[in-house]
Amino acid sequence: MLIDWFTVIAQVLNFLILVWLLKRFLYKPILNAIDAREKKVADELASADAKEAEAQREKEEFKRKNEEFDQERAELLKRAQDEARAERQRLLEEARREALDLKAKQLEALRIDRENLNREISFRTQKEVFAIARKVLRDLAGASLEESAVEVFARRLHELKDEEKEQLTSAISASPGSVNIRTAFDLPQTQRDLIKKTIKEALGVEIQPKFETTPDLVSGIELTTNGQKVAWSIKDYLTSLETSIDELLKEQPGSGTKPEPEQDESRSKTGS
Repeated sequence: MLIDWFTVIAQVLNFLILVWLLKRFLYKPILNAIDAREKKVADELASADAKEAEAQREKEEFKRKNEEFDQERAELLKRAQDEARAERQRLLEEARREALDLKAKQLEALRIDRENLNREISFRTQKEVFAIARKVLRDLAGASLEESAVEVFARRLHELKDEEKEQLTSAISASPGSVNIRTAFDLPQTQRDLIKKTIKEALGVEIQPKFETTPDLVSGIELTTNGQKVAWSIKDYLTSLETSIDELLKEQPGSGTKPEPEQDESRSKTGS
């Protein structure tokens, strides 16, 4: 059998061309499509893994934040409870202090009212006693109690000790315009002249004192100048009597404490 080499060669060429065409236009696109598909699947799997890892991280982050939130909430709750207890204690202490202060103020107000009442009773009693004493002395002596008070005051100036006279004279000389004569009654001119004359004779200084009427002295007379004072008042004697009676009452069993008698500024004294 004769071989037709031309036909064989032609068929081989046709087969090679067919193989090349199939590889060129069929197998290669299919392989490329398969590679692209595999790559896409791999990318999707990698993306899914990444998303799963991200979701896991977010889940852990959420869990951590939730735990931190629970811890912060517990701390804030504890702090709020502590602050509430501290504020409650502070308010209780403040209310207790205010109650104690109010009680102390009420007791002080009662004490002051009692002292004022005692002082008012004492003052009114003394005024009545002084009025009676003035009338009695006027009727018996033939001179007003005011005139007698001036005479006693003049005699007291003469009877001052040398040291007291020196202190009073120095005070008057240092400030001759500040000599004040306070009386519980309005002095007539004759008695004013008598006082000025007595000052000149007893102290050796001639001044023009300022005369003032002060009913609080209650039948008394007082000379003040530059921190020095000479005074006389019937109230001095009654105050001494009142002090003695107070001391006697305090010594009695079961007697209550009585406020100290008011110190009378018109008590006879010299010095500041």
